[in-house]
Amino acid sequence: MVDFLVRLGHKVVVLDNLSTGHRDAVLNAELVVGDMADPLVLDSLFLRYDFSAVMHFASCIEVGESVTNPAKYYQNNVAATLCLLQTMLKHQVKYFIFSSSAAVYGEPQTSLINESHPLQPMNPYGRSKYMIEQVLADFARAYDFHFASLRYFNAAGADPEGRLCERHEPESHLIPLVLQVANGQRDAIFINGVDYPTADGTCVRDYVHVTDLCAAHLLVLQALMSGKKQLIYNLGNGQGFSVKQVIDVAREVTQHPIPAKIAPRRAGDPAILVADSSLICNELNWQPKYSDLKKIIQHAYKSLVFPHPNPLPL
Repeated sequence: MVDFLVRLGHKVVVLDNLSTGHRDAVLNAELVVGDMADPLVLDSLFLRYDFSAVMHFASCIEVGESVTNPAKYYQNNVAATLCLLQTMLKHQVKYFIFSSSAAVYGEPQTSLINESHPLQPMNPYGRSKYMIEQVLADFARAYDFHFASLRYFNAAGADPEGRLCERHEPESHLIPLVLQVANGQRDAIFINGVDYPTADGTCVRDYVHVTDLCAAHLLVLQALMSGKKQLIYNLGNGQGFSVKQVIDVAREVTQHPIPAKIAPRRAGDPAILVADSSLICNELNWQPKYSDLKKIIQHAYKSLVFPHPNPLPL
């Protein structure tokens, strides 16, 4: 996202406590190391820079962990975000883009989920996102405050040129885990549950390329700054792939057998989550370029095995 904004001539400042982030991933922008939950850090930052808008990507994201340690999720995802929003109000910064999640929907009632689907999150992670969406709606009613809540389905892939990739420590997302097996970094991929009510018994998810997510953020930023007050959009491809299907495509891409082992279900996992993203496509002309799962996995694998030797250009 930083690269997209810089290429358009924006000055970008990144606030990150580096608990899960990486200093070397912030290229051609200023990195401020600090905690969003600290009002003194935020106040100093907003006094130092004349911000036009804030994009909020930071949160704890592990569904299973949110069930076993909900306090962490409500502190980091809700309380810290409230601290950020209060600082924005204080400094009269009125444009805000929030990384929400398909987890706000819970177990789907339809094959494709649109934005009018009931919001019934199944786990503390999803509830933390839902809580902030409610806060944002209240802020928009009460203040001169414009927001977009973008409900990501499964962000995946990597920079097509291999310059930046997905890195979690420890890794928890399916596609990089599968590719780490192919790359010799782990022995096997564990499939969490094979008794779901799906065609092959494994969870089905909608994978959306990070490059397409970035493009959506730019369109939304332009819409907010053109006067839109409140935007809520799904971001997905409208196609569902099971865990077993992802593994099969990764085997094809990597030409590696990728051994798989069966493990128990994860707490709080819906069986199927697939997006209907027609609203943002129709209203803002969002057109995903990388909707093919094979291409998504190819880009992720390229960034893992053949990383780009040069930093991002200015």
